[in-house]
Amino acid sequence: MTRGELALAVCPACGFVFNSEFDASKLAYGADYDNTQSHSPYFGKYLTELAERLVQERNVRNSRIVEVGCGTGAFLRLLVENSTFGNTGVGFDPSYIGEGSDLSGRIRFERRFYDETCTNVLADVVICRHVIEHVPQPRELLSTVRRSLQCANSPRIYFETPCVEWILRNRVIWDLFYEHCSLFTSASLRVAFERSGFRVRDIRHVFGGQYLWLEAGLAGDMPVVADAGDIPLLAQQFAAEEVRLAEAWRARIGALRQQGKVAIWGAGAKGATLAYLVDSQREIVDCLIDVNPKKQGKYVAGTGHPIVGVDALAGRGVKTAVVMNPNYRVEIEDLLAARGISIELVD
Repeated sequence: MTRGELALAVCPACGFVFNSEFDASKLAYGADYDNTQSHSPYFGKYLTELAERLVQERNVRNSRIVEVGCGTGAFLRLLVENSTFGNTGVGFDPSYIGEGSDLSGRIRFERRFYDETCTNVLADVVICRHVIEHVPQPRELLSTVRRSLQCANSPRIYFETPCVEWILRNRVIWDLFYEHCSLFTSASLRVAFERSGFRVRDIRHVFGGQYLWLEAGLAGDMPVVADAGDIPLLAQQFAAEEVRLAEAWRARIGALRQQGKVAIWGAGAKGATLAYLVDSQREIVDCLIDVNPKKQGKYVAGTGHPIVGVDALAGRGVKTAVVMNPNYRVEIEDLLAARGISIELVD
């Protein structure tokens, strides 16, 4: 199995966090890459409300929309499928699976990375959700986005990415993983955009504070003020406590295991990371649970823990599940209640 080193560094000037040992050749974003969260009603509601806000409050109508890293294309469809919005869309993603064109040609998809060869696809609106953290040179991506907007009358940019400050302040050790090589605070995200020729209109915390949502337009030359704030100190404190935090979780899950089988709820990057940190030899965690049927029946990379669906829990005798993201706790409780399954949830 291919492995990479995670050696996070912090820019003392702006607070940008990056993996100094990142090697993009170790990763493959193709048809087998599946990070969809659409199987979660909670996340689906979040996306629907986000699309509604763009249309209703930001007037994303009668626009040529480009989505960078569109995944399954679900979010782009929310903005295009209603013909009264007047939008057309082009989605770029090497992992996209589906028809190349739909909605009478108003939406199309290209199975490739968005790079300098894509600037001929002109846009009024560029949306990029959870991509920039995967890019080792994020300003190169921003430069490409800027060129695609040169002919727009009222260009608008919307980006979403994890907030590294939230990770550091909340000591969430399973939110740092190899694929995320570029991590931002609101301050460092602003600096990156302003230095790339954008005027940032708004940056806010969304999704329970876990994500940053940025809105911007084009700008000419303007002064850029960088301020790292207390991010270098937070990073230093996190690094000093990382081993202790992992050991504490290992001890906690080990104690729960004495009362019965323990599972981790969520087989995405968070769950896989926690499984590796606390149970690389599969001694205390029975399985990982995921609502994505494409993951069920498979195994976690690096540890080999089985991935199961909710319906398999009763037969496995799981007594406790560690919830990777508290945002989904109510949804999980509803899933269990609907099946008459009683297990303890911890987060």
